[in-house]
Amino acid sequence: MKKTYIYSLLLTTAFTTFTFTACSDDFVEVDPRYEISSGNYFNSEDDYYNALLGTYDILQSTYVNVILGEIASDNTHAGGESATDVIGWQQVDRMEHTPINDNLDDIWDWNFAGVQRASFIIENQDKTDFEGKEQLLAETRFLRAYFNFELVKWFGAIPMKPEGQFVLGDEAIVPRSPVSEVYAYIESDLEYAVERLAVDAPETGRVSKGAAQALLGKVYLYQDKFDEAAPMLNLVISSGKYHLYGTRQGEDYKDLFEYEAENSGESVFEIQYTGVQGAGFECLQCSEGNVMVGFSGIRNYSGPVFESGYGFNLPTEEAYNSFESGDLRRDVTVLDIEAWVSETGASYGIGNTDPVTGHTGYYNRKYLPRINDNEGDANLTQPNNYRAIRYADVLLMAAEALVRGGIDEVLARDYLNQVRERAGLGEVSASGNVLLEAIYRDRRSELMGEGHRFFDLVRTGRAQGTITGFTAPKNNIFPVPLEEIQFSQNTWEQNPDY
Repeated sequence: MKKTYIYSLLLTTAFTTFTFTACSDDFVEVDPRYEISSGNYFNSEDDYYNALLGTYDILQSTYVNVILGEIASDNTHAGGESATDVIGWQQVDRMEHTPINDNLDDIWDWNFAGVQRASFIIENQDKTDFEGKEQLLAETRFLRAYFNFELVKWFGAIPMKPEGQFVLGDEAIVPRSPVSEVYAYIESDLEYAVERLAVDAPETGRVSKGAAQALLGKVYLYQDKFDEAAPMLNLVISSGKYHLYGTRQGEDYKDLFEYEAENSGESVFEIQYTGVQGAGFECLQCSEGNVMVGFSGIRNYSGPVFESGYGFNLPTEEAYNSFESGDLRRDVTVLDIEAWVSETGASYGIGNTDPVTGHTGYYNRKYLPRINDNEGDANLTQPNNYRAIRYADVLLMAAEALVRGGIDEVLARDYLNQVRERAGLGEVSASGNVLLEAIYRDRRSELMGEGHRFFDLVRTGRAQGTITGFTAPKNNIFPVPLEEIQFSQNTWEQNPDY
């Protein structure tokens, strides 16, 4: 069984009582009611550490950001049992977004839950001193930046409260801040983190200086700040802390998304999951397992290597065919189910047959459920970690910034060709727009199935004409959930054209 690192049962007893969650026991009345507040908490190092664990814990809800980031793009179909299975995902696949979409609301709720947990630590940062607090606070700032970055990517302008937690009543007086201010806020948190984080994380699964530098470089890139993105990403590359998996002795590239390669030298920031705690549909975000993996599994599957799943997030034939001839990444990324059945004698079922959102014959192999000894519902407790920022991604982001910023095409080609060499492909010698298009193509091939494609297309102005049904600028962001608009007493306006 895979070893777990920073998650513990302390989360359920020591932290969830002071933050909101979709699971509640409102019918239980306790007198006097116990609650955690700044008055009776943050009195010891353990209190801060447990609060940090609780903030990391929200990262496990990232599965919905990843799967929807693929479904919203041209990479995958929604899939599922039918064209109405998880209707919010089906709507996103069809680019039929409405303010009433529970799955988009999940992204809003869970990322704001992460912001809240981090902010609660920050507003109490001066209460108790202890050795190592600077590192802990730097991790907290990184996490708050990560959650806010997800929110601004999906929804654009968002409400912000830098000094601490939102409290009831704020929703009616705190407006949505302009995107430029949100990014400035994110940059401030990450600059704080970069300055104070240790080069080597205190524990596997916690963030390091390199993770903060990589995320800050990505934030710059999303704003077309190429002169800032390139040197920040170069710091990660030149640190010598990371390498492309499969380029060192004893490593095989085909294992990159297997358990043996978790937290490897390619991992700049990796979200940890475990299969030791069962979960249920009544509270998906309560799972310590990677829910996306079970949902992406092959329906009614019987055969070697993989476990069965629900058949969502299905790569399209166009995506499968987009790989260059001889690209080793194709078969690591996409499973051709008919070829697999022919090779192994496995069997499987087909669910959704809708031509727009249904069965394609392909599955997201990177995050298919592998046969393992997890506990509980195998579809909800899969222990596959999510590689949120990989070294290959850093190389390609740096290459893009170097070309788009007119900084150094020679270095950009070197970074691109390192990634291509690992994939078994020849070097690119192009320059200018041809080089940039090569970088874009390799980003798709390298990162397919990892939730980045939609946002890559949007931020580079290529989404309209590539994603069926996409209309810019409307679909650059998603509608703010209607219940949030209502909760704010209409203080927050809806995004344009929704």
